[in-house]
Amino acid sequence: MIFIAAAVAPLGTACAGDDLVLTNALNPAEVEYIYQGQETESTPDLMAEYEALRNRTPPDGWVAPDDLWQRVRNGFAMRELDSPLVARYEQWYGHRPEYITRMAERANRYLYFIVDEVEKRGMPTEIALLPMIESAFNPSAYSIANASGIWQFIPSTGRNYGMQQNWWYDGRRDIVSATRGALDYLQKLHDQFGDWELALAAYNWGEGAVQRAQERNMKRGLPIDYASLTMPDETRNYVPKLLAIKNLVARPWQRNLQIPSIPNEPYFAEVLTTDHMDVKVAAQLADISMEEFNALNPAHSRPVMLQNNSPTILLPIDKVATFYKNLEHFNQPLVNWQAYQSKKGERLDKLAPRFGLTVEKLKSINGLSAKAQTSSGQTLLVPSRSNDDVEHEFEAFNMHLAPTTPDLARNIRSRLVAAKAASARGKGKAATQARGHHERVARAERSKSHGKRSRVVRSEPRLKNAKVASLSRTQSARTPARAKAQPPKRMHVASNP
Repeated sequence: MIFIAAAVAPLGTACAGDDLVLTNALNPAEVEYIYQGQETESTPDLMAEYEALRNRTPPDGWVAPDDLWQRVRNGFAMRELDSPLVARYEQWYGHRPEYITRMAERANRYLYFIVDEVEKRGMPTEIALLPMIESAFNPSAYSIANASGIWQFIPSTGRNYGMQQNWWYDGRRDIVSATRGALDYLQKLHDQFGDWELALAAYNWGEGAVQRAQERNMKRGLPIDYASLTMPDETRNYVPKLLAIKNLVARPWQRNLQIPSIPNEPYFAEVLTTDHMDVKVAAQLADISMEEFNALNPAHSRPVMLQNNSPTILLPIDKVATFYKNLEHFNQPLVNWQAYQSKKGERLDKLAPRFGLTVEKLKSINGLSAKAQTSSGQTLLVPSRSNDDVEHEFEAFNMHLAPTTPDLARNIRSRLVAAKAASARGKGKAATQARGHHERVARAERSKSHGKRSRVVRSEPRLKNAKVASLSRTQSARTPARAKAQPPKRMHVASNP
């Protein structure tokens, strides 16, 4: 699983942590959230501000709209967590109303279905908000741990919960199957650990890791609840982030938030298909944009949908009749693409012209390396007709896949690591310079009192040795406590809130 998504649009938006500055060099259409880190802005009187807000009463005339958010509020059942982290993240989100708005607008498509599934299982409706901290409700989110979709399943767990993954299709991005799989998994974790805090920790960190943390505490005679376990910072912050979002949804007026209303009614319907079909054709038949179709059907990794991967597509509920009516009278091909099984060693410069493509375009369509000269025997996607429209169709479709590319996630991670290393070097250099300055001042002061010969021959060696000894004692005294108090950090990256 991954971290919280942090907003970056428009570029240069103030965000928590220096890491986010790195996104300024990226196209906001490609990536809009990355590793937030563990540092969040905080004021000295954070808890005082938090308590003051909690005691604030709704403004005169304020009435909660009778919409889906109210239904979510009515199902809140998780206990309050007595942690400054909740206050810290509530402040972080509260200072970014445009980010909350953007997440709510994305959630508009999916939230009714998720809430319905949560209620069927008798789960607290806080769980329906979990995609906000997993992916910011971005169905194309992709992490450096290869987690994907609004629920951020890694490949193995996705397969365990019935999510098919192949060259054409990734069920982890399928809204229906991934939601049901995530809720089944969370229910299983709740049955195993007995409360939702531990279940959520296991969802983020892994059930084996939580079990081992509990076993270590039991050996020491310590409690085994969520607050008592030693865990990575990401997991330690995971539940507080969710509860912070919950508080903002429950009482948006406390921070003057205007959360866009979501109707308490289905947004989409499942439509059965019996033939392979181009994504573009399906969108045209439903009379919706490619962007809308891809947002509802993000699991398709190619511009043609194979019926055997998924026999259904999702359409806005008011477009279902339009789709069937147009399909009945459609007299053109449903598919303009085909799969070609290449032979190992087949030259790409010989293959591309057979399908009316340049070598560069063939590589682009199939994600091949620019240096590739021959095929490795893989399946290639090629047009079934030689037409510029087909290439334009692929480019339009491919725009929604840009945020999901592993290369982009790895690129962001490498830049974050480099930035952290540079920051550490800078801090080390600054500290060295500061120590040098203080030593020069100290030597100057001693020179005034004892003379230059005394300072050079006797005082400086004794000072240096004393300083080393002092540092050694300080480090040996502090290191065990620090190691115990601060679990190892884990870093994750993903894309596009």
